[in-house]
Amino acid sequence: MRRLIVNADDFGFTAGVNRGIVEAHTRGIVTSSTLMANGRAFEDAVCLAKTVPRLSVGCHVVLIDGQPVLDAERLPSLTSRHSGGVRFRDGLKSFAARALAGGLNAGEIEAETSAQIRKLQSAGIIVSHLDTHKHTHLFPAVLRPLLRAARACGVRAVRNPFGPRQPLISGQLLARPTLWTRYIEVGILRALAGKFREAAAREGLVTPNGTLGIVVTGALDEKLFRGIAAIIPEGTWEFVCHPGYNDDDLKSANTRLRESRETELRLLTMPEARELLLTQGIALVSYRDLILANTLE
Repeated sequence: MRRLIVNADDFGFTAGVNRGIVEAHTRGIVTSSTLMANGRAFEDAVCLAKTVPRLSVGCHVVLIDGQPVLDAERLPSLTSRHSGGVRFRDGLKSFAARALAGGLNAGEIEAETSAQIRKLQSAGIIVSHLDTHKHTHLFPAVLRPLLRAARACGVRAVRNPFGPRQPLISGQLLARPTLWTRYIEVGILRALAGKFREAAAREGLVTPNGTLGIVVTGALDEKLFRGIAAIIPEGTWEFVCHPGYNDDDLKSANTRLRESRETELRLLTMPEARELLLTQGIALVSYRDLILANTLE
């Protein structure tokens, strides 16, 4: 059987993103979402989450491109002072280089991850799962302390950021040269997939079989969505999406995903999306469903 979790990232980023995520859940196919503890619209997201009890809400752990929840003095390997104040020090490329070279402090990652989870829990959110902004937990140096934090906080599931070996059919890649670089990068990082599965199992966390949609982030349209749906393997997979409204708050935010969020929102709420999954024999599930299924086994 093929099952699909549709997870909307960046809950709490802006009010327009929050509104788009809730609409993509109530009118569309989104089953789960991950909330940013340091998002500028965190309180708004918490209030909205409590109006949609069927939405499985996790923590979108941020270790780059933002401000920490803990005092920055406790996080010297993760933060630095900028003109606008203390922020996480890296973009993704420099973060990846330091993660692979041993330049990150595991204790700091565990402490900050715990603080972000606890912030959600203190606001009344039952945190079902974890993922990370820009998928930084695919690096073992981040994954190990993140899993320890999850277990200590009672979180039962974590995103498996590694996709199937062929996330798109070759013809779709040939037609979209802009996707080639992302496809090659994701393929190279697949070498870390085995370590991910071993570490998650060791800490007792549930994971889907893998993730779909990372390669097409920012470029998703109906044709690509149909192509991905057609090749979903057996098992439980997660489709990563970023719906939202491109309002003034988003236009001033540090993100490359602006107009694409409204495109994704339209796609995720169109009746054809649900019909397509039904036709393909794909059942929509949430992270809570995944945890429950593993509990009953």
